[in-house]
Amino acid sequence: MAGPASGTHIQIESYKHNGTLHRVWRESLVLSGTENECIVANDRALVTESDGRTWVTREPAICYFNAQYWFNVIGMLRQDGIYYYCNIGSPFIYDNDMNVLKYIDYDLDVKVFPDMTYVLLDEDEYEEHRREMNYPDKLDHILYEHIDYLLSWVRQRKGPFAHEYIDRWYERFLTYR
Repeated sequence: MAGPASGTHIQIESYKHNGTLHRVWRESLVLSGTENECIVANDRALVTESDGRTWVTREPAICYFNAQYWFNVIGMLRQDGIYYYCNIGSPFIYDNDMNVLKYIDYDLDVKVFPDMTYVLLDEDEYEEHRREMNYPDKLDHILYEHIDYLLSWVRQRKGPFAHEYIDRWYERFLTYR
C-alpha cells in the first residue's frame, strides 16, 4: 500500500480503541508520504471533536506519523519556540480510497516545551479507558515501551525533535502556499 502523495491534502482521523471516531483534522498538506512515514503540515486547520464541537488550530504545525511507532508528533511553531504535542497511539494507516490517515488514540500524551523539558499527560484518562475498553496487558506494555522510545528521541533531539527538522519541513510547507 502506498502512502499519500506529496502536495496532496488529506484528512486525519483519530479513533478510540473501541472503534469510535475521536477527532478529525479536516485538511492537512502532505509534505512527504510513504507507506512507512508521513509528514504533513497544517495551519488554522478545522478540527471536529467526536461530540460535533469544532475548533481551529492556532498556529502552523508539522506532524510526524510513522507506521512502526506507537506515537505521532505535532511540532507547533509559536512565537517563543517550537512546542510539541505527542499522541501515544497506534501506528498510522493510510486509506488510499478515502484519502485519510488514521490511527487509534490511547489518551496518553507527552507535551514537550522549547527547552526540551516534557510532561506526561492524561494518565488518569488512560487508566479509565483502559478499564472501560479492556485494553490488554500486552497493549499497555507496548504503549509504555513506546513512550520510552519517544522520550529517548526527545533527549537525543532525534527526528522531529531536532529544530532544523521542523524548520526544514516548515520551509517546504511555505512553498505550497
